[in-house]
Amino acid sequence: MAKNRKKVDMKRQEQLSLFALLTQAAESARRDQPCEGSGNVRERLRTALCSAIKQCPLSRWEIAGKMSHLLGQEVSKFMVDAWTAESKDGHRMPAEFLPTFCMVTEDNGPLRVLAEVAGLFALPGPDALRAEIQKLDEEARQIGREKRKRELFLREMEK
Repeated sequence: MAKNRKKVDMKRQEQLSLFALLTQAAESARRDQPCEGSGNVRERLRTALCSAIKQCPLSRWEIAGKMSHLLGQEVSKFMVDAWTAESKDGHRMPAEFLPTFCMVTEDNGPLRVLAEVAGLFALPGPDALRAEIQKLDEEARQIGREKRKRELFLREMEK
């Protein structure tokens, strides 16, 4: 027996599209005055790095090895340990290493942390394309509505 699916009613005013929701969130983030220290993401980034390592089936040695290979420069297991240690406050992962770290661990959490602080939304490639397609569909529907209004107005004028 097939499940009855709820239909999304795009005509209802209280139901926001994905882009409307993202735009609304970005605008509210811009309006909110950042408080002192809100740009300091050290702990959130460290936590995201730790979480990515825990979820990854690779060991820290393997993560460091793959990063070294992809970056073309030495990344040791001890560097990875220092980046994630609470006690190593002076050791931070260079920003140019972060995309490679995310590729190796297959976790974009650390990048999302940085994007959120900057007031951005990070979406994986396919999701970003789906969102863009949705936006184009909404624009096409709006253009269709405007076209129908003008056609109706033209018919009224010709009478």
